[in-house]
Amino acid sequence: MRLPIASGKTVRRKLFGILKEFRGCFAYVLTLQLMGACIAVVTPQLIGHAIDTVTRGATSSFIRDVIIAMFLVVIVQAILAYIGEYEAMKLGERVYMRLRNRVVEAVTHLPLSLVEEAGTGDLLGRTTHDVERVAGFIQRGISRIIIISLTIIVTMAAAIAVNPLLGVVVLVPLPPLYFSLRWYVRRTIPAYLAAAALWAGSSGMVSETVEQLATIDALDMGGTRISRFDTLMREMWRNERYTAWVRGVFIFLLMLIVAFPVLLAVLWGVFLLQRGLVSVGTITTVALYAQHVRSPLTEISWWVDALQFTTASFSRIFGVEELYESAQMQDNSAESTGEKARISEPDILASHTPMRGAQTQLCTEDVAVSVHDVRFAYSSGRDVLHGVNLDIRRGEKLAIVGSSGAGKSTLGRLIAGINSPESGSICVYGRKVSSIAEQQRPSVVALVTQEHHSFVGTLAENLRLARAEASEAQVLAALEAVEAGSWVNDLEEGVATRIGAGGLQLTPAQAQQVALARIVLLDPHILVLDEATSLLDPGAARSLERALARVVEGRTVISIAHRLYTAHDADRVAVMSEGQIVELGSHRELVASGGQYASLWHTWQSE
Repeated sequence: MRLPIASGKTVRRKLFGILKEFRGCFAYVLTLQLMGACIAVVTPQLIGHAIDTVTRGATSSFIRDVIIAMFLVVIVQAILAYIGEYEAMKLGERVYMRLRNRVVEAVTHLPLSLVEEAGTGDLLGRTTHDVERVAGFIQRGISRIIIISLTIIVTMAAAIAVNPLLGVVVLVPLPPLYFSLRWYVRRTIPAYLAAAALWAGSSGMVSETVEQLATIDALDMGGTRISRFDTLMREMWRNERYTAWVRGVFIFLLMLIVAFPVLLAVLWGVFLLQRGLVSVGTITTVALYAQHVRSPLTEISWWVDALQFTTASFSRIFGVEELYESAQMQDNSAESTGEKARISEPDILASHTPMRGAQTQLCTEDVAVSVHDVRFAYSSGRDVLHGVNLDIRRGEKLAIVGSSGAGKSTLGRLIAGINSPESGSICVYGRKVSSIAEQQRPSVVALVTQEHHSFVGTLAENLRLARAEASEAQVLAALEAVEAGSWVNDLEEGVATRIGAGGLQLTPAQAQQVALARIVLLDPHILVLDEATSLLDPGAARSLERALARVVEGRTVISIAHRLYTAHDADRVAVMSEGQIVELGSHRELVASGGQYASLWHTWQSE
């Protein structure tokens, strides 16, 4: 799956929506910039008036007064420009902060299945490269575009006000500039979107290669990865060369367009002067205005170019937000029709009244999880699960075993609500997993995988991802519960120790202990363990299994077992093969039956 790209209409609507939130600040900045632009047009007026007055014979006192007035105008203009620029930068920072928070909120609330389908590169590119590009434009571009636009408008209006017949020459570059920009934009927007996608692809390629370096070396895939990266670099080079050619043509046209009004003002002014329709001072004033507007016209053209880059990034960023909003709308729609349930503690522990649409016949009071005729496929036409049926009693410890590719992890993901079944249903205490509100689902059913994640920040902050209001005592108790207290107490700063890049580097066993401590704070009713200790060495794994035993006490636990002693200790064992449950019973029953589990058990014991 590729994450969507927002349309230009959507980008404009969302940007105007953000600016609307700051309309007071925007009006203040606009007023300051307008005042600065109006003051800026006074100087050419004074110069033109002085030339006409000197021609008629001015006194020295008049010239002194003109110089003083020009000096005051420059001082006032400088003050207004400084304040206006400062306030515009503040506005840009506020807008950027709001946009950044919205992006983070959207990304962190996307369904995990959608994030995984989208791939690492696309999401990484949108949340790093695209956001950085947008940041530069918002922090600087908004203020500059406001200033330049007002300068152009006020300067052109002032030129026409001096003498409409001559001042109209400042409007001459607008039509050719419009058509040149349209020609330029139509060719650059697709190229910039392609460049953003290529950047995302290369970022994903590097990230995935570094993270999976051991696998790439083991499978001798280094040459393939380098070849793929070289292909991406060649495509980026072709794209950059094309956009450079388009920019070169546009620069040439732009230089001609903005230089022409000055020459035209002089030539047309001389023609009108010979007929007595204008004065020398008027020609000078208009020519100065034409010269004054050259730089803003050139600069705003380049900001239009930057805007194309930014629009492409906005489209990709708002595409993520659209996907998030779509998911939110579906949730709200489900809530309004009674299909979305917010489960509270009494709902879980006492009330088992099934909600409308659930498979009520399978969800009795002693059943915590009911899987009914579940089918699932990651790609169309290639089912991974084939009509799975399973009831898990409250407080039961169930182990799911089977060969690689049997569908164990997929079933665990469906029970945890990460993916939804293609058909059939999965109920938790009489409610479909998909019907539980997103923010409450982890406290009802949580998944712990073999992948452990720690984030840059303090140890306490890492644990409070599970429960933001947890006290330091609760954090320490959670760490003690998973046998992490011994090494945490040895840290000089304790739970205030920074971990991750630039801080303490946790071992795999310690990182998994932190992950389990989060589970203790989260306190879910149902726990799905997907080979949570399989990547650790046997010694560390066995130690962590002891800690895990305390974490799971009193909970309903589904363990996707890699080491069969987990199955030995479970209440029941489900054996999966080719997407189906082929055996179900206690360890002793299955060993005695002499089926697939018995074969797995004897093989594992002999090894």
